[in-house]
Amino acid sequence: MPKQPVAPLPELAIAAEQVCFIVVKAREFDAKDLQTIPDTGSNASDDQMYSVLEDNPDDPVVEELTAFIDALNVDEQIDLVALAWLGRGDGKMSDWDEIRAEAARDHSDNTASYVLGMPLLPDYLEEALSLFDMSCMDFEAGRL
Repeated sequence: MPKQPVAPLPELAIAAEQVCFIVVKAREFDAKDLQTIPDTGSNASDDQMYSVLEDNPDDPVVEELTAFIDALNVDEQIDLVALAWLGRGDGKMSDWDEIRAEAARDHSDNTASYVLGMPLLPDYLEEALSLFDMSCMDFEAGRL
């Protein structure tokens, strides 16, 4: 029996490297713990720098991620949201055009806040990339 032809994968406006950068940085942020002592008044180096592992309102990782996502063009931001939705299970690869169209309709200036508010964002993005036959393994190893 002959094989069924496989439909070509859609083109993404956002590069895999950009998505993987967001994945890596979001994992850094996810690894942080709740802030236990808001302001100890002590020296961070005397406290063995534990404060870098706490989730602070002015967290540099969040600021870096927000600036990175805000600097993406509109099509890249739309793809980022659509990838998060696809990876979350809001549709199948065959629904990509519909998912992306919905992300385009919902697009606003709050893309960074929206996606960074997703608790499993890195997992969603990696799952979606796998559906596009891409992986962050090469990025994390410095090969992309």
